[in-house]
Amino acid sequence: MDDSVTARIAAREVLRRQRAEASFVEFSQAVELPGVPASNLEECEDFKPIETRVALHHIVMMQAMERTMLKPRGRLMIFMPPGCAKSTYAVAASAWFMGKFPNSSIIYTSYATGIAAKQSRRVRAICRDPNYQSIWSDRPKLLEDQRAVDDWSMTNGSTFLAAGILAGITGNRADGIVIDDPVANREQADSPTVRAKTYEEYIDTVLTRAKPTMWTIIIQTRWHEDDLAGAILPEKYNGESGLIKCRDGQTWEVLCIPAEAERADDVLGRKPGDFIWPEWYPKEHWASWRDNPRARRTWSALYQQRPAPQTGIQFSREVLEANRYDPDKAAGDDGARPVHLRMYGASDYATLANDGDFTVHLVAGMDPDGDLWVVDCWRQQKETDVSIDAFIAKVGVWKPARWANEGGLLDKAIGPAIRRRMRETQKYVVIESLTSIADKSIKLQSFHARANAGAVHFPLRRPWADQVIDELVAFPGGRHDDAADCCGLIGRMLDKMTEAHIPVMESKPLLVPFTERWLEWKGDSKPKVRYTS
Repeated sequence: MDDSVTARIAAREVLRRQRAEASFVEFSQAVELPGVPASNLEECEDFKPIETRVALHHIVMMQAMERTMLKPRGRLMIFMPPGCAKSTYAVAASAWFMGKFPNSSIIYTSYATGIAAKQSRRVRAICRDPNYQSIWSDRPKLLEDQRAVDDWSMTNGSTFLAAGILAGITGNRADGIVIDDPVANREQADSPTVRAKTYEEYIDTVLTRAKPTMWTIIIQTRWHEDDLAGAILPEKYNGESGLIKCRDGQTWEVLCIPAEAERADDVLGRKPGDFIWPEWYPKEHWASWRDNPRARRTWSALYQQRPAPQTGIQFSREVLEANRYDPDKAAGDDGARPVHLRMYGASDYATLANDGDFTVHLVAGMDPDGDLWVVDCWRQQKETDVSIDAFIAKVGVWKPARWANEGGLLDKAIGPAIRRRMRETQKYVVIESLTSIADKSIKLQSFHARANAGAVHFPLRRPWADQVIDELVAFPGGRHDDAADCCGLIGRMLDKMTEAHIPVMESKPLLVPFTERWLEWKGDSKPKVRYTS
C-alpha cells in the first residue's frame, strides 16, 4: 500500500478517535450502537446494529445529554414519543462517559430491574467493541470476571449498576444516574400509590447515591401530570423546553419533543403540525393514535407529552361549558337552576393537610328530570377537624338528603369524629360509605354518562366550578382528582336516587251547585264550582 494512503488512513483514524473522545455526537458515529438482540434468548448480549441514521432530534438530544454530563450537578429531562431512540442514546451516553472519565460510576434505573438489565447488556456490548476501546488512551475493557449483568466494572475503574427504581438501590455511589421510563404503563401511572412510592424512592434512594457533582437524566413519556417528572416540574409547566426552575429548587434542562409540533418555539424548529422523524416515520404512522377517538389519552400523553389533553380525556370541556347556569338569577328563572331540587353531597378527604391533595365537599341537586345541578363546593388543604367543620356547615346550609364518602381505612378513621360533630351541632345527614374502587374510570362511569348527555350543570362565574371542570377534563391524567372523585361518588349515588319531589299546590274546595254545602256556603270568596251534566 502507498505510504501516503497509509498516512491518510492513520490520520483519519486519529481524527476519529479525537472527535469521539471530545464529542458525544461524534462518538455515536464512531462506534456500533446496539439495536435489537440477535436472538430471542433473555440473556442475549449480542445485538444487531441500529437500523436508522442519526436524525435531527437525536442530535438535539445527544447535545443536551453531553451538556448535562459535563456540568456539575447537571439536570436533564427528556420527553419524547415511544420508538424515537431515547434509550439507545442514553445507553451510548453511559458508555461514552465511562470511557471519557476513568473511575466513574453510572447507575441506570427503570421501572423494572429486568428492563434496566437489558439496557446494561447494551452498554456492555458497546464497551466490548474494539472501536470503542481504541478511542481511549487507556484501552478500557470489561474485567474478565464480570458475570453479573446488572453490576460490572471496566479496567479503567469505571463501574455500572442497573436496577429497578422500586427495587432499592444500595451500595454504589454515582457520578451519573439515568432514570429511563420510571413507570411501566398507564395503570401504574394512574396509581397514586405507585406514583408516591416512585417519587419517594427517587428522593430517599436514588438521590442519596449521589457523589458531590452527580448529574441526573430522566427519560420518560408523560402518562400523568403527577408522574416523577411532574412532581419536580413547576405547577404551571406547559410543555416548553429550556432551562426551568423546578419545585425541587434545582434548574433542569427540559427537552420536550412531541410527535406533532404544537408550539411556535418547538425545540426542533418545526412548524405546528410537523411530525418528528419524517424520514423514518411517515405521517400515516401516527394516525392510529392521533385520529382514533378512543386513543385520545394515549395520543395526548404518550405521543404529545400532554398528560391532560386540552379537549379532555373522558369529559368534554365543550359539553360541560355549554350546560352551565347563571347562579345569580333567581331559581326557576330562564338560565338559572330549577326551583325543586333534592340535594345530595359527597366528600373526598385528604390524608394529611400538606400531602398535596385537597379535601373536597361537593353539593349537587337532582331535578325532576334527573339532571344534576352542582351548587356548592369546598376545596382546601386543611387539617381534618377544619375539613369536618366545613362539611357540617354545608349540611346546615343545604340540608341534603344523603351524603357519600368513600369507604376504607380513612373513612373508618374519621367517621367517629364526623358523627360526634353532627351530634354536637345537631346538624344531621345520612352518610353512605361507598365501596372503594381502584379503577378511577369505573368510579366516574355514572357521572360521566350524565355529563356527556348534557345532564350535569355547573354555575358560571364561580372559581370553584372552574377548578372542578378543569379536574374533570384532565381526569385521569391530571395532577389533582379530588373534586373528580367527589363527582364520581355523587354519580354512584345517583343510581339510588329518585326524582325531586314537586309539592302539590294547595287548592280551594270544589262544590257542586245546589247541594246542601253549596246552599250553606258563607265564605268571603266564591269557591271553585264543579258543574255536572
